[in-house]
Amino acid sequence: MAYDPNNVFARILRGELPCKKVHETQHSLAFHDINPQAPVHVLVIPKGPYVNMADFTAKASDAEIADFTRAIGEVARIVGAEEKGYRILANSGADANQEVPHLHVHIFAGRNL
Repeated sequence: MAYDPNNVFARILRGELPCKKVHETQHSLAFHDINPQAPVHVLVIPKGPYVNMADFTAKASDAEIADFTRAIGEVARIVGAEEKGYRILANSGADANQEVPHLHVHIFAGRNL
């Protein structure tokens, strides 16, 4: 899967589409999913053009990787998911049903998963 610079997350990053922002850092953005699958469903994306985790870990700087990883944990704290628990999920490729060719981690919480 090649990176598509017109994917929905790239458009959100450019300000072309709105999002309900939860958290933003120098290298990451977190926002509520528009079609939530749990009471809490937040997406965390790197700001760089990375298709999936393999692409990200091969090409991103150490600063981007650290920022993105920390952003996931910080978002879990912000949305109050840390106490009862949460699930993180990142689909990669067609067999995993990755719909948007931009790395994104789902944070699910708010009920027994």
